[in-house]
Amino acid sequence: MNQPLPPLDLDHLRQWTGRSETREDLMHTAIVNAMAATLDRDDHYRDGDALPHLWHWLFFWAVSPASALGPDGHPKRGGFLPPVALPRRMWAGGRLSFAAPLPVGAAATRVSRIKDVSAKTGSSGRLAFVTVEHEISAGDRLAVREEHDIVYRDHPQPGAAPATPKPAPTDAQWSKTITPDPVLLFRYSALTFNGHRIHYDRSYVTEIEAYPGLIVHGPLIATMLMDLVRRELPERKVAEFSFRAVSPVFDIDTFSVNGKLVDDGRVQLWAANARGELCLQAEATLA
Repeated sequence: MNQPLPPLDLDHLRQWTGRSETREDLMHTAIVNAMAATLDRDDHYRDGDALPHLWHWLFFWAVSPASALGPDGHPKRGGFLPPVALPRRMWAGGRLSFAAPLPVGAAATRVSRIKDVSAKTGSSGRLAFVTVEHEISAGDRLAVREEHDIVYRDHPQPGAAPATPKPAPTDAQWSKTITPDPVLLFRYSALTFNGHRIHYDRSYVTEIEAYPGLIVHGPLIATMLMDLVRRELPERKVAEFSFRAVSPVFDIDTFSVNGKLVDDGRVQLWAANARGELCLQAEATLA
């Protein structure tokens, strides 16, 4: 049985606001080509090619020794991110703008800063939100600005009613059905050095976090939505992208990535589960 957690000390957590860290990495060609294979693309990238949008998430790993990991497989709370004492952690969404290409094979720098820490109580219990700003540059040229939203949640309360599903749009111009499996989730976890057990440890995710199956990574779904734009509008460039997770996607059933051109400059995107319920919504602004 899950033990009650202490109250959130929001004043303490907000002391992390403004903290920053800098990481450097190479946009490794082998990792980029492995991601193309993971998405079942036959692309072959060489040094100097433009890194596809959102593939920068493959880099700038948080490399922590095994002794510094928490029970969920993530690095222990504290350090750069505030020590939020809620057990369930997910990527809630983000907003990105693309100022210049990131060259495959190039050295890049990411400067990150804690922008905001907030909390509230919802129908599912306590929630805490952390927003992190990232700026990614290659050489002296800014390539990507990003705001990354992280949500922390309580364990579900016994007998609590599940959230009412929100129906997904039904007027997709393009749609692709995805069959998630443990191999897909393992590959993306490995490429991003993501040890979060909800993506590969079925006994942990079902018995400890009380989900029905392995959870498909939110960033992977967002990347698939961006990939849908690349496939359907190969001559267009994306200037901005935003997304928000609505409900988890599990590996126990298929899901779809969908999109439609709203006007000449905007693409509406969403992911839906096999029951037609909205799981993630996004929008791309075309250059």
